[in-house]
Amino acid sequence: MKCQAAVLRTVGAAQPYAESQPLSIEEIELDPPQNGEVLVRIAGAGLCHSDLSVINGTRPKIPPIVIGHEGSGEIVEVGPGIQDLKVGDHVVFQFSPSCGRCRRCLEGRPQICDAAGAAGAKGELMGGGSRIRDADGQTVGHHTGVSCMAEYAVVDRGSIVVVDASIPLADAALFGCAVMTGVGAVINTARIRAGDSVAIIGLGGVGLNGVMGAKMAGAKDIIAIDIDERKLELARTLGATHALNGLDNNLVEQIKDLTGGGVDFAVELAGAIPAMETAYAILARGGAVVTAGLSPAGASFAFEHADLVSGEKSVLGSYMGSCVPVRDIPRFIASHQRGELPVDKLIDGHIGFDTLNAGFDRLASGDSVRQILLPHGS
Repeated sequence: MKCQAAVLRTVGAAQPYAESQPLSIEEIELDPPQNGEVLVRIAGAGLCHSDLSVINGTRPKIPPIVIGHEGSGEIVEVGPGIQDLKVGDHVVFQFSPSCGRCRRCLEGRPQICDAAGAAGAKGELMGGGSRIRDADGQTVGHHTGVSCMAEYAVVDRGSIVVVDASIPLADAALFGCAVMTGVGAVINTARIRAGDSVAIIGLGGVGLNGVMGAKMAGAKDIIAIDIDERKLELARTLGATHALNGLDNNLVEQIKDLTGGGVDFAVELAGAIPAMETAYAILARGGAVVTAGLSPAGASFAFEHADLVSGEKSVLGSYMGSCVPVRDIPRFIASHQRGELPVDKLIDGHIGFDTLNAGFDRLASGDSVRQILLPHGS
């Protein structure tokens, strides 16, 4: 079938993107779903810094590629071999499908499935190859097996989670990345307990979900850190007990004074080495840095080895919030429906294909937390 999609052909284009137009809105041809795959009509796709990092080249992918990894939609066709899905099901994408057979899947860590990582690196689906071709018949890659900045997408069965049809479908896109990554980092990776002290560094869509997750977990001190006063104010409304500017010269001392020596958990969600350095510097003895931010490829972070040992500190990576999507997406949606995760407060715009490049300008400048692309219009 033919449909419109946002194709990234130019990596590292100059800003503003509204002028350089790195994303080309094109008619593509989608092959029908193969064994174990489905065709989804996209309802909404979130503009995320992970997409931006592909566009600007800090987390490079091989173009051309249909962009988009955080999305939602409705199943319109089910491929062979699938018995548990039907046309009309509402779904949220998750950006790391799982094979169910590799070592990581078998130990309950499907978010770091070996087979999915290998397929994603090549811009392919897990069944092998791409289902996307451009108007000239040339193959176009899949972004994390999702490519949801399009009117339709063919994806692996493992890339979707069926969700409650009562939730507004376009806005449910956020549960596929921002919510999973931010809430999951504090609930699953850090395993924050009631009474813990937590710092959340970086208040984009993921970081603000981290603030909400810390509140859900019962953290006593929730210290939100960013350099944007607007985001600090939003963090206060979402549960932060303190909001501090990351540019303050005495930031580390402030946090140690507030907490009596440092935080139990410092959750880095900015994707920047200075944020990692701050996270480690504000730890209490026995504390842990949890990082779900993605710095540019090749960037490194250093710490004093002896301090790590004598302070019994930890540094933990968190990919996709250490989530098991089929378990966590429905439970996070249930938390939202109970009013515990007001993720709708993060959405500051719905846009169309015509303003998609400009939308990434707003994201890059910090003027937006989460915009939702509506591929079929409002």
